[in-house]
Amino acid sequence: MPVSTVGWVLTIAVIVALLAVDLVVGTVRPHVVGYREATVWSLFYIAVAVVFGVVFAQVVGWEYGAQYFAGYVVEKSLSVDNLFVFVIIMSTFAVPREHQQRVLTFGIIAALILRAVFIALGAAVLSLFSFMFLIFGLLLLWTAVQLYRHRDQDPDVENNVLVRSCRRLLPVTDAYHGGRLLTRSGGRRAVTPLFVVFIVIGGTDILFALDSIPAVFGVTEEPYIVFVANAFALLGLRALYFLVTGLLDRLVYLSAGLAVILAFIGAKLVLHWGHGIEPRIPEITTALSLTVIGAVLTGTTVASVIKSRRDPTARAHAGAVVGSPLQGTEQDSHTDR
Repeated sequence: MPVSTVGWVLTIAVIVALLAVDLVVGTVRPHVVGYREATVWSLFYIAVAVVFGVVFAQVVGWEYGAQYFAGYVVEKSLSVDNLFVFVIIMSTFAVPREHQQRVLTFGIIAALILRAVFIALGAAVLSLFSFMFLIFGLLLLWTAVQLYRHRDQDPDVENNVLVRSCRRLLPVTDAYHGGRLLTRSGGRRAVTPLFVVFIVIGGTDILFALDSIPAVFGVTEEPYIVFVANAFALLGLRALYFLVTGLLDRLVYLSAGLAVILAFIGAKLVLHWGHGIEPRIPEITTALSLTVIGAVLTGTTVASVIKSRRDPTARAHAGAVVGSPLQGTEQDSHTDR
């Protein structure tokens, strides 16, 4: 799908403008975000993504439009799991609510930059080496298996490598000092806990990019669609965080559902690679992908609601992947899913 330089420039300009609005709202005027404000901004960003998709489909055709919506749904569902980890980080470091917007905005900007880099690299290696579809597919299948095995665990943020390194190499204060990253303590320069939080958020962004980029390349090979699907899925995270923070614990089957989706997309990539070698090997269409992803997310949500009503003590977990820098000691969970 050819995209002109003007098309790229206009798209990036729109995304930067939306990001600037988010930056102004989240950092220039720090405040506690209420439910009404979070709802309005969440609906706004979802509406922008849907309108873009409809206009995009009218211009280039609904085949590419379906790929965009499939990619957007995949990235949006994965971003909700990202929110789980953000909640854990915020609670672990007791980040004051008036500074949480700043942390979230930083996380979104870092995620956009990192994913743009990974998208460019992914598109390059896929165009040069067809076997990378097999590598990406196997990576997603492995991630899916590990995520399902550890679906009742949360990353151990307090003991992860990044936090331990920061505290070993840098003097860290106990107070937040008005939301500053650097301050003076005992006559010397020191970093605040907010600095450590930023480092950990950046680390999680790298980990999620490593999973989400192969996942979205599983539903479309177009770098432009991969980029816009990621961008619009991430732009609404700040508002969505404050909207669903209290509801995340109720999505008890979300990690299991995401594991199924990642396994499905992994299988799709492996079949796509096999089809290039042997045409008789079937491929999974975009329409089927969108149907399966939608069905899994709907079933996961409904099952979670039923489970929460029957067992009010049931709580969701972000899930963990073995070997992740954010996973320190494994945590046992007594939640019955």
